[in-house]
Amino acid sequence: MNLIFASGEFGSGSFLLGMLYIFTFVIWFWLLISIFSDLFARHDISGGVKALWIIGVIVFSFLGILLYFITQGHGMAERGQERAKQANQQLRQEIGYSSADELEKLKKLHDAGTLSDDEYAAQKAKVLA
Repeated sequence: MNLIFASGEFGSGSFLLGMLYIFTFVIWFWLLISIFSDLFARHDISGGVKALWIIGVIVFSFLGILLYFITQGHGMAERGQERAKQANQQLRQEIGYSSADELEKLKKLHDAGTLSDDEYAAQKAKVLA
């Protein structure tokens, strides 16, 4: 029985190349997950277009991923920010956040001298927006 490690055919170059393959696969898989999550969360395109993107990304691998990020990257970022805002608002509703509570805290900080008049006005406008 001749083991690959004992035969001397497996050196540091083979190890590094194997690590590069693993790293490339992990990156590819991570990009697939981010693209698929964006595709399935979208409501502005039809199911057929989603299916074409999925087939393109899988069949053409990194080229499909690159094309998706080039053509849809800006919208992907905007949709991600919008989902984050919605999740933040939902969390605030779940834990009982209210504008009145925040204004009361700001007033206490202002009265204690921690916030200047300008900072208080800016934070108050931010809460009320």
